[in-house]
Amino acid sequence: MKMEDAAVAHDLFGNGPNAPKSLRGRTDDGTVPFSLLEKIRGKSQAIRAIQFLGLLNVPEGKKAGKTLKLADFQRKFVKGALSKGVMVGVLSIGRGNAKTALSAGLALGELVGALEVKPQPKREVIIAARNRDQAKTAFSFVLGFIQGLPEEDQAKFIIRRGSKLEIEFEGNGGGLVRVIAADGKSILGGAPTLAILDERAAWEREKGDNLENAILSGLGKRDGRALIISTSAPDDANTFSRWLDEPPPGTYVQEHRPRYGLPADDLESLLEANPGAKEGIGAAPDWLVSQARRALARGGSALSSFRNLNRNERVSSEDRSVLVTADEWMNAEVSPDDLPPREGACILGVDLGGSRSMSAAAFYWPETGRLEALGTFPAMPSLADRGAADGVSDRYTQMHERGELSVMGENTVPPGPWLAQIVRHLDGAEVACVVGDRFRHAEFSEAMMSAGLGRVPFIWRGFGWKDGSEDVERFRRALFDGEVQSVPSLLLRFAFADAITLIDPAGNHKLAKARSLGRIDAAAAAVLAVAQGARMKAAPIRKERALWL
Repeated sequence: MKMEDAAVAHDLFGNGPNAPKSLRGRTDDGTVPFSLLEKIRGKSQAIRAIQFLGLLNVPEGKKAGKTLKLADFQRKFVKGALSKGVMVGVLSIGRGNAKTALSAGLALGELVGALEVKPQPKREVIIAARNRDQAKTAFSFVLGFIQGLPEEDQAKFIIRRGSKLEIEFEGNGGGLVRVIAADGKSILGGAPTLAILDERAAWEREKGDNLENAILSGLGKRDGRALIISTSAPDDANTFSRWLDEPPPGTYVQEHRPRYGLPADDLESLLEANPGAKEGIGAAPDWLVSQARRALARGGSALSSFRNLNRNERVSSEDRSVLVTADEWMNAEVSPDDLPPREGACILGVDLGGSRSMSAAAFYWPETGRLEALGTFPAMPSLADRGAADGVSDRYTQMHERGELSVMGENTVPPGPWLAQIVRHLDGAEVACVVGDRFRHAEFSEAMMSAGLGRVPFIWRGFGWKDGSEDVERFRRALFDGEVQSVPSLLLRFAFADAITLIDPAGNHKLAKARSLGRIDAAAAAVLAVAQGARMKAAPIRKERALWL
């Protein structure tokens, strides 16, 4: 063979300057050397992942170009999510704490085979999000990490940015990263070794659940793992919330969420939701406090969004049709020592539940603004089973332990005995009137007679546009004017969280549920009681007529 022919043959094996790009850099055994792999010595998957991430450069932001240093909370998540026996790692944290960048670095590590001592050939990494644009953020982080690698290593990646967003790696058995949107049909038949479900709380319910199920079923084929990352969902019923509250076996959960009811600008709880702020990741503590105060000043959707995204709280950021926002209601909560006394006549608002549903009563004293609420479920199913079916975990059990929720009857709450129990809660306080739904007229009349309330006036109200709009407006006005005060109540908090208003073309509001499994009975009873109290306070006082003798 001539020297020229030998050079061409050498190039065809990928070792010469004339070799095809897809073969360039290969050794005689067909593998592609990757310099970073030589520096990883860990024996466990978590340790190897931490070592690999420490070799990357920050792709963007204030520390762009510097060596990546994991924060304590990031290191904790990597160790937990990649520990033995864990199939799904779940991370919930405030926006801007580099959760997407962290998962993108792990995706690159899986792509090149750095996470396993004996990596599988033809590894497959899926980056899934609600839509293509959202998933492109994580894809861009992977590209940014690749661009920070030595040039000889960058040449081993093939980037596709057309109709499909993909990154292919040729060495160490080969690997592929691909981006998909929330459509489960797009990955049927896949067998990923790592899947990243980015901002899971924002996915559409049906399409998102289909995609998640398709991904998780594919992971079992090759002992793959899933990383589910997101800020908090707006409610407990969201699938991401279920992962946090009811993790199945083989799940690692790390949630950075402060306790409910703290001021939006409370620094300690802000740092709890944003642990990266103390370590130079994302927003600084001073910026978080200033943004919290701006949101407090603006109120409404600005405050709800800040709580949900920056404080990582389960607060709906959609407030254009909610009855009241979380902060608006929390302004009415006071400590037991500051709760106004039971003075004057009490208005009893009642929402009588049907079969298998909650019955709720609200007690309102217009003279002092004191509001109390109680709820009752039938015994079957149990509170724990009912909470699981409604997607609220142990919420009902907590309410029961706090004395806010009781159990009566078997499959339904008996109206008469229940109203009698409600009257006993008043402990002798005078009942000015009972306010209830006109639709349940017959049941109310029988129950009131059974409970000894036959002489108490009953005010019939409808939940439609006419009565409902007036009651909603009067309730809101009383709440905003500081005429409603209550001790912290899980029953009322979560009832108002699930309560929205439907608006007709004329701008009238009526109460409705935000979700089918929502329990707004206590909120409905409170609206009835407070609205009637507002009407009674606004009514002119009749003067006694003079008697002429």
